Amino acid sequence: MTIERRLAHSGFTLTRDYPVPVERVWDAFADERQKRAWWGAGDTIEPREWAFAFRVGGRDVAEGQFHGGALSRYEATYTDIVEHVRIVTTYDMWLDGIHMSTSVSTIEFEPIEEGTRFTHVEHGVFFDQFWADGPNREKGSRGLLDALGAYLA
Repeated sequence: MTIERRLAHSGFTLTRDYPVPVERVWDAFADERQKRAWWGAGDTIEPREWAFAFRVGGRDVAEGQFHGGALSRYEATYTDIVEHVRIVTTYDMWLDGIHMSTSVSTIEFEPIEEGTRFTHVEHGVFFDQFWADGPNREKGSRGLLDALGAYLA
């Protein structure tokens, strides 16, 4: 089978207000125990490999098998961390061992009167047969922010 070689670019911004202090939202990313409690797909995925190194130059890995479905792999490198202000990563995704995308992701934490304004901005490039997957990435990111909100509640 011949694979059509093509690229597609996709970007999105998601903003949520969480009714807890910045430090609480920050810790959900910076503390491994807390991040494991909400990160991922919950009951829909069987966790496989996990690595966590929250520092500039550190790498995170999250791999899991969807029940009756694909094997998903996420590998991120932290490129900038400013405590309680921002986290910047570059990350790659694979689906069933096929490299599907590379992204740059920024997360900003802003104190507001009601708690924390959380802003996630992402720019990705999607490869070959995954060229149209940008809307699914945004949907998946919305799901992660929903899981974070439930965890913080």
